[in-house]
Order: sequence, then structure tokens, then C-alpha cells
Amino acid sequence: MITNREDIRNIAIIAHVDHGKTTLVDELLKQSGTFRTNQVVRERIMDSGDIERERGITILSKNTSVYYGDTKINIVDTPGHADFGGEVERVLKMVNGVVLVVDAYEGSMPQTKFVLKNALSLNLPVVVCVNKIDRPEARPNEVVDEILELFMELEANDDQLDSPFVFASAKQGKAAMTPEDAIKAEDMKCLFDTIIEHIPAPKGDPEAGVQILVTTIDYNEYVGRIGIGKVENGTVKVNQDVTIVNIHDPEKRENVKINKLYEYEGLERIEVKEATIGSIVAVSGIPEIHIGDTIADRENPVAIEVNKISEPTLAMTFSVNDSPFAGQEGKFVTSRHLRERLFRELNTDVSLRVEETDVAEAYKVSGRGELHLSILIETMRREGYEFQVSRPEVLYKEIDGKKYEPMEIVTIDVPEEFVGNVIEKLGTRKGEMINMVPSKGGYTRLEFSIPARGLIGYRNEFLTDTKGNGIMNSIFDDYKPFKGDITSRPQGSLVAFETGDAVTYGLYNAQERGELFIPAGTKVYAGMVIGRNSRNNDMEVNVCKKKQLTNTRSSGADDALKLTPPTIMSLEQCIDFIADDELVEVTPLNLRLRKKILDPVARKKANRV
Repeated sequence: MITNREDIRNIAIIAHVDHGKTTLVDELLKQSGTFRTNQVVRERIMDSGDIERERGITILSKNTSVYYGDTKINIVDTPGHADFGGEVERVLKMVNGVVLVVDAYEGSMPQTKFVLKNALSLNLPVVVCVNKIDRPEARPNEVVDEILELFMELEANDDQLDSPFVFASAKQGKAAMTPEDAIKAEDMKCLFDTIIEHIPAPKGDPEAGVQILVTTIDYNEYVGRIGIGKVENGTVKVNQDVTIVNIHDPEKRENVKINKLYEYEGLERIEVKEATIGSIVAVSGIPEIHIGDTIADRENPVAIEVNKISEPTLAMTFSVNDSPFAGQEGKFVTSRHLRERLFRELNTDVSLRVEETDVAEAYKVSGRGELHLSILIETMRREGYEFQVSRPEVLYKEIDGKKYEPMEIVTIDVPEEFVGNVIEKLGTRKGEMINMVPSKGGYTRLEFSIPARGLIGYRNEFLTDTKGNGIMNSIFDDYKPFKGDITSRPQGSLVAFETGDAVTYGLYNAQERGELFIPAGTKVYAGMVIGRNSRNNDMEVNVCKKKQLTNTRSSGADDALKLTPPTIMSLEQCIDFIADDELVEVTPLNLRLRKKILDPVARKKANRV
């Protein structure tokens, strides 16, 4: 018999990147009494990874719970960046409603549309939280109109159009039903009340056979894979015999036993003996459990419908470092280390693909975008791995005998003076402008449809062209017919001629040729890329060359040589910069750019072929 579980609410916090989801969850945890009064709590406590905290982005969805009165609210904090959209798509199957967080200044952004579209397609009720109303330039009333327009554009039903709007300042921990009241409010009680009132209690049949759809996988070295999902029907108990089935794999039918069962209490995972409908649980002891699997009753195993995981759109080759400096800085340097680490990542990252290649020491790694792959590279680097990666390449599809490629929708906010430059640059990269409207504060909003490969290497140019004042967001659109060739990087590379230490005299002569990436004293090897040539061809330069000393001294001979400060590039900038015949050498201590073929004679021969 279907019943409601009134003492539970399951919600996901969804939003565009940097609109304040994680800060909002922090406040809900604090104000629900999850922490002791005197407990020191850091900001953005849900962003547990170092990279998440440094970049201010959520990469993996996180589960937590708070108590409000007698009701337990299970909260899933989801990523806001498009590259981690696979996380959002799945976890929405675990909840009964969403809190859509929108910045009171920025308003509706590309990812707002993406996450809301997913929620509406699953018929989930929405509570809209207009956040950051304490910003001086906040425009909450206009943002409400924008969100209502977005609801209509996405063909929301009448109930969804009547979604309640709550105005909040997550940073200050206050919320109310109007912007004016929110400024004066003392707490977030209003948001708690709205969630309890508008998000329905989970439904299910506690007497039926057990059904749990696994929507997230965690991994622990001690217990292995941990499946996380909501109990849809029945009751699950420790030591219960169950069967694993999957709607997309009718052959799958694996009999297993529940070893351990956990529920979420605040930030902790607490062991429990049993759980029933509506509870979000974590199950360990099933080695071959995957996202999309259903933990079902042994007697009558029925799989639950689940979306297929979105396919990757970008691939890079990860290979063992074979430069002259190989093995000097990393802890894990062999192909066995690299293989184990990449395949281990598949335990938790469902949007990733890892394939072996014809070369024993190289692996093709495919993901949802540049950020998705660069986060993996940075994580491995910090763990002590040393390897090299190639330039990203998009993954094409063949449909009806024609070549199709992934397209992105790019939304750009720039000051008016830079609009012409942006349009011109994206035009050469096969971008088509689909919208242009005046935005707030003297900015113009541009929308483009552009091939994913057209964005590779553009972000750095964009920051330079807009003097750091532009904001760019992109999101995967669809596969469309191939748009034709795109001119790659207009400049060539400055390549080190010999192995040694870069000296001021050698760098001084080299900087006349272009922009340098290394300071004096850097160890270099022949074939290493040390700068950007001002012309479109590669040029070998000898940065280790010292000044010949003579016994005569001319006037001014002792004047110090002035070097232009080098451009020190981040990992993403390195990946964006390299050409097809170049690699990024990644070690725990350094990022180096290099030619695939280090020997200059062999390189010239290969280029002639």
C-alpha cells in the first residue's frame, strides 16, 4: 500500500556555478543545530576537496541532512559547472523536489536553464531562492521576471509556474518572502518552512519488495565501492539477501548480501540496521555495484528506470613521461601506476571513459569538457603522479554517413567596447551569434552556438581581449553536422635548442623573438617549449647561451640586462596553448611544455611528411 513518509523531505540544491549553493547549505546546517554552539566551522564545509575549496566550485555532489523540528531534510549539494552536469542529472532521481538558487544580480544563466530543465522534465516541484540580495547591485524583482520567463520557455506546468520565491542572503544567514523583509530577517526559518510546505514527502510501499536506485558511487579503500540511493519501496536491512539488476542491461542479475547500511546525519554517515521508504542510504559490501543499478528484492527483482549517462565530448591522451627529466620529481611514474590510477577514477566518476591505446604506455581519457579533465590531471599531480598529456580533441559521431561534432552554447557578458573583438574572434572559430542584448551595468550579453573544438584555447585569448572584464559560460548543446576546419593557434613556439640552465643572456636574446614562459635559472632540455613565437612558425632558441667574456671592456658592457617578466601559465592555460605536435609534462613540482618529438632533425622530417 502506497503511503507518504511525512517525517522526511529529500531535496537537491541546484544552480549555476558560483550562485551560492554551498554557502546556503552551510547556513542550513548551522541553523538546524547540526554543529555545537562553540564548534569552529570553516566556510563552504560541503566542498571537502582541496581543489573544490581553492577554486570555489563543487565537483562532486555531496549528501547531508538537517533536522527542522521533527522533520529530517536530506540535502544533496550538486555541482554548478557544466562539465559536471552528469552529477546533477543523476542525483535528481534521488529527491522529491529542488531548491533553485539564483544570484540576485546575475539572474538566469546557462547552467540555471540546464539544471531547471532537468528538474522540470522529472516533474519535480521547485522552490526558487533568489540569493545574494545583500549585494549593492542586486535586482531581485527583475530576476524574478527572468526566472518566470525561463519557466515558460521550458514549458513548465501550472503547478511549477506557481513555485514559491524566497529571497535570501546565504552569507548573512537570513531569508524571507520579500526582498525588503529578507534584509531585516534574523534567520532562514522562512526557507525551512517553504521547503516543508512545498516539497512533497517521499511516497512508497513499505510492505513491497525492496527497491533502491543507485545514483551515486563513493569509494573507500577499506570497504571498496559504496552505492548511494533512495529507498523507493520496501525496507532494507543489514545481512539481507538482494539482487542487483539494471534496466539498461537486462542480462545483469547478481545475487549479493547487504554488509553495511548507512544513513546521513549532518555531515556524518551513521551505521543503521534498517531503512525504509524515503531514506537516502549508503550500502557497502557489493564490489560490482554501478550507477543506474537497482538493489532489488531477491524474489521479485524489478529494475527502476534511469537516464543514460551523458556521453563524453572531449578526449586527451595520458602517457608515461619520457622527457629527459622523467622520474626526477614524481612518486608514481610507471605505466602500471598510471593505468591503476586512471581505472580507479572510474569507480567514482561516471562521466569519464578510459581506453587502452595501441601504445602500451598511453591511455585515451574522455570526459565532459576541459575543466572535467583538468581537475583529474590536477588531482593526480597532487597525489604524486608524473605523466604527460596531449592537446584535447573533440569526439565526433557518424550519423547517417555524415560527420557530426559536439556543439556548445556560449553566453558571454562583456563591456560594450570589447563586443566587436569577441564577435570577430568567435566568428573565425565557426561561432554563430544567436542573441545579443544589452545587459546590466554597461555590459552586453552575447550568445553563440559554436563547435566545442572552437573553444579549445580561446579562454585565455578571451581574458586578454576583454582585459579580464568578460564573463564566459558554456554548456553542451547537441551533436550537429561538422562545421569545417578551424584555423589553429596563429603563433608558433619558441623551442629550447639544448639541455642546461636558462641564463639571463640567452633569455634576453630570446625575448626579442616573442613571449617567454620561463625565468632565468630554469632547467630546460632540447625540444622543450619555453615561449610563444611572435610569428606563426616554431623557432629554436638557445636560452642556455652565455655571454663570451673578453679582456676588453666597452662602455655599458656591465649594464644589467633587463628581462620582461615571463608568463607563468596555469594547467588550463598550458592545455589550451599546446599544438597537436606538443605535450604538457605534468609533475608534482612543475608543468613543462614540450614537443612530442624532441630531436630537431627527426621533428623536421616528421613535419615534411
